[in-house]
Amino acid sequence: MTLRRRALLGAAATFPAVLAAPSIVRAQAGFPSRTVRVVVPFAAGGSVDMTARLMAQMLQPVLGQSVVVDNRGGAGGNIGAVEAVRSEPDGHTLLLANASIMAANKFLYTKSMPFDPLKDLAPVTRVTTGTVYMTVNSNSPYKTFQDVIAAAKKDPGKLTMGSSGTGTISHLTVAKVNKVTGADITHVPYRGGAPALQDLLAGNIDMMFDVIPLSMVHVREGRLRVLAAASAERTTFAEELKNVPAMKELLPGSNIDMQSWYGVNVPAGVPAERIAQLHEAIVRVVDTDEFRSKMEPNGFTTVVDKTPAEYGAYIAAQEKVWKGLVEDSGASLD
Repeated sequence: MTLRRRALLGAAATFPAVLAAPSIVRAQAGFPSRTVRVVVPFAAGGSVDMTARLMAQMLQPVLGQSVVVDNRGGAGGNIGAVEAVRSEPDGHTLLLANASIMAANKFLYTKSMPFDPLKDLAPVTRVTTGTVYMTVNSNSPYKTFQDVIAAAKKDPGKLTMGSSGTGTISHLTVAKVNKVTGADITHVPYRGGAPALQDLLAGNIDMMFDVIPLSMVHVREGRLRVLAAASAERTTFAEELKNVPAMKELLPGSNIDMQSWYGVNVPAGVPAERIAQLHEAIVRVVDTDEFRSKMEPNGFTTVVDKTPAEYGAYIAAQEKVWKGLVEDSGASLD
C-alpha cells in the first residue's frame, strides 16, 4: 500500500491555503458544471459519513461547485453503490465506498450481488484508512487481549462480540482471531455499529472489534478500554492508541492486518480526463495537514494513490484478501 503524505501546497499546507487555491477543475473544460454529489452507502453519523462530509466541505472551493453528501444505506452498502453505478457517467456523482463494498461483498452476496466493483465502477483514489480495535467496557475483568483469548478458550462460546452486521469487518476480524487462536468468541450481529456500542457500554456484550471513531469519545472519557489493534503494526497517529499492542506482537506469524480503507469511485464510463481532474482535486484536499488533523484524532489517517490506476490495482489485489476472510468466517448474505 502506497502512503503519500506530501504537502501539495508546501510544508505548511492548511485549510485556508486550500480555500485560496484556484479552482483547478472548473478551469478545465467547464467541469464540474453543477453540484457534485458524494453518495455514502451507509446511514448518517458513521465513520464513512464523517469522512465524506469533511471531504465534501474541503472540496467545494477547489471544484468551484457545491458538494453534497447523499446517504443511501442498506444491503451492506450495496444500495448506495448501485445508486452511484446507475448515475450519469459524467463525473458529477462520486461514491465513497469502503473495503467491504469494493472487495468483500461479492463473496458475501454470491447469488445476489447487483454490480461488479471492478467493472461497474471506475477508481479515483483512496482517502482514509482505519484500523480495527478490540474494545471492552472499562468495568470488564479483561485487562489484556491475552485475558480475553484465555477466557474464550476456557468457556467456549460464552464471550460475546458485537458488530454492525454479518460479513462486516468486525465479524471477519473475530472469525480470523478465533481461527488463529483456537478461541470461541460468539459473534452477535446488530443493525449498525451504534446499537452494538450501546450494548457494550451497558455491559450486555463483552467486546467489540471495530474501527474506532464511534468509540473514541468513550475511550477518552474512560468508559471503554482498548486492548488490541487488529492491524499488523501499532498505530501512532492518535495519542490514546499508540501504546495499544498490535497483531505482530500479540499473534506473531498470523498475518492478521485488519484495516478498513475508504476510496472514491465513479460510475464506469466517466471520461478519463475527468477522473484525472477529480483525482487531482481530491488529493489536493485529502493529502493535507488540515484533513489529517481532523481524521487522526478519530482513529483514521489519510492515504492517497498516485494515480487512479494505482487504486484500481489495489482493489483487485484486495479482492483476494477479503475473499479469504469471508471464507474463514463462513458468512453468507444470500
